[in-house]
Amino acid sequence: MPAFRERLFPAPWVFIATALVIPAMIIVFLPIAAWLGVAIAAALYGTIVVALLATTPTIEVDADEFRAGQARLPRAVVGEVEPYRGDEASLERGRLLDARAWLLIRGWISPVVKVRLVDPDDPTPYWLVSTRRPEELVAALRD
Repeated sequence: MPAFRERLFPAPWVFIATALVIPAMIIVFLPIAAWLGVAIAAALYGTIVVALLATTPTIEVDADEFRAGQARLPRAVVGEVEPYRGDEASLERGRLLDARAWLLIRGWISPVVKVRLVDPDDPTPYWLVSTRRPEELVAALRD
C-alpha cells in the first residue's frame, strides 16, 4: 500500500476556460449550419475533457520508489526534501529553477516539492513536483 498517492487533476477553472471552445465553434459554423456548430462544439469539448483527465499524472510514494507521472526514482537516491508554497513556490518554478532539474509541474497547482538526488552518476540535481499536499508528500518521502 502506498504511503502517499495523489492524482494531479486539473482545477475546475481549467474546464471552464476550455469550455470557451463551445461558443467559438458555434460562431465559426453558424453560417454553415447551427446544428453542425453545436455538434462539433460538443465533440471538441468532450475530447478536451477526456484528454485532460486521461493525461492526469499520479504521484505515488511506497517503500521502494517515488513515482511522479511516468518517472520512477528509487528511494535510495532521495536526499533532502523541501515543500514550497506561495511566493517561494513561484521562485522555485521560476528564477531559482535549475535547467537540469526534472519537472512535473501543473500550472493549476501552486505548491511544489523539491526532491534532491544523492546519486553522483545522475546529472539531474533534483526533481520539482507539483502537489496540492506538499507537507504530506514530504513526510512520506522522509519516512
